[in-house]
Amino acid sequence: MNLLSVTLKEVDRVEILTIIENYVDVLLENTDVVTRPPHAKGGEIPTDTLLAEHGLSLLITTYQGQKRHRILFDTGYTKIGVPHNLELLEVDTKGIETIVLSHGHMDHTGSLYQLLDKIPNRIPLVFHPDAFMSPRYFGLDDGRRLLFPQTLVRADLEDRNVELLAKKTPTLLSDDSVIVTGEVERVTKFEKGLPNALMERGGKLEKDPISDDQALVINLKGKGLVVIGGCSHAGIINTILYARKMTGIEQVYAVLGGFHLSGPSFEPIIEETINELKKMGPEVLVPMHCTGWKAIHRFSEEFPSSFILNSVGSLYTLT
Repeated sequence: MNLLSVTLKEVDRVEILTIIENYVDVLLENTDVVTRPPHAKGGEIPTDTLLAEHGLSLLITTYQGQKRHRILFDTGYTKIGVPHNLELLEVDTKGIETIVLSHGHMDHTGSLYQLLDKIPNRIPLVFHPDAFMSPRYFGLDDGRRLLFPQTLVRADLEDRNVELLAKKTPTLLSDDSVIVTGEVERVTKFEKGLPNALMERGGKLEKDPISDDQALVINLKGKGLVVIGGCSHAGIINTILYARKMTGIEQVYAVLGGFHLSGPSFEPIIEETINELKKMGPEVLVPMHCTGWKAIHRFSEEFPSSFILNSVGSLYTLT
């Protein structure tokens, strides 16, 4: 893979709002980094609540002086969860400048069409071209194959008021303050992707490397890199290493997102992942979505000062 060196402008502040993920807990407390949604408004507990689902959607806002930019990273699993939570969190979708898809799986693209219908202005949709790949399967140990639903259809998107940016290489957004990594280099020995992922190409069945997996990278002034993964099918360590390589910035301040360390295929690499993260020393560590309970528990033990338990509605302010 040819890596393009990228000059990433610094930002003064980053806000990351969890629109949806696998877990919600309305009783979590605020810290100096994270603000939880209020228990009540006007002294009255609401009759409706935020929803969780096996999916991910994050609203990322960057600040450079007086300039503000806003990106929606992934759109959850169902057609219900993200629109519902955006309303409860009082997010004005008109302020979203760009939508970025981490990859083409259904738990990251579920409410895309509904959201595009709500955003009046034409905005870019950034994704890897393999996000359109279909059919894709998850193979079971007994030989059966489960078909992934095809939630991204080019013709359907071309009918909407959206600019399609399909790239394998890095994309700079928000006045060159945010990078979409594009296809991530895979250099670690232990991160080998989703073992039972299959795809059909040219009428033949082959292993699906999920090449469309990509992340966001931000350079926080005086602190270092903020790396935000979707599922991190390329490996969260590979993703961080790639972010360092493309930007030339070694310091890693925050790592957030899905790390995909759940289940018997991935639990054996939890400790190796922890060891590599310790070498990088992030001050903020927020595993989400597909990271899995066992891995999240181990992160909480090994990173007591930097680990934060995520929940739907949590707002991270990095300065």
